Amino acid sequence: QLQLVESGGGLVQPGGSLRLSCAASGFILDYNAIGWFRQAPGKEREGVSCIASSGRSTNYADSVKGRFTISRNNAKHTVYLQMNSLKPEDTAVYYCASRNDRYCSGYEPTLYGYWGQGTQVTVSS
Repeated sequence: QLQLVESGGGLVQPGGSLRLSCAASGFILDYNAIGWFRQAPGKEREGVSCIASSGRSTNYADSVKGRFTISRNNAKHTVYLQMNSLKPEDTAVYYCASRNDRYCSGYEPTLYGYWGQGTQVTVSS
């Protein structure tokens, strides 16, 4: 079964940090760009960050620039999202998704073939 699995979510206080991981099951994600998305209650899913298959190109939503860092370790077939200086408005379910190509060029969901089940991130005091 082909799937992505996220981990690392949890409850953190404002200003805190979390690192999310995204691993593939049933396929190797080394040749795909990987995106992170999030969906807060009552809001649409939004793209947060994306990393090209090589790891040499990344992009970020304006709301997380300077606070989040996406990276990948293809030797471990894993993509990470380091989230620092977390704010209550970062509270959401976070999903990783595999693009159908090697490069990041937007967050149109139809361009992402496989999705994980999501991991909850809650930022609250």
